[in-house]
Amino acid sequence: MTDVRDLSELMAEMERVGVDPNSFPAVITVRREDALRVLATLADNAGPSAFLTAIRVEQSRAHATPASSLSRRSG
Repeated sequence: MTDVRDLSELMAEMERVGVDPNSFPAVITVRREDALRVLATLADNAGPSAFLTAIRVEQSRAHATPASSLSRRSG
């Protein structure tokens, strides 16, 4: 039952932001928690481009490591 509720919540947020959950690319892997966090920051009808941009930013932050940050500064 929790999975159904989680999916319903995610789909409702996607629709609120203007992302059609039926045409969302399957190749994009996003954890539910990350998607909901990003969706919560977007305005109503922000659209799929805003969502995808915000997901990319979120994923870049998640994959950034202190070592890679240091190498960019010293370069």
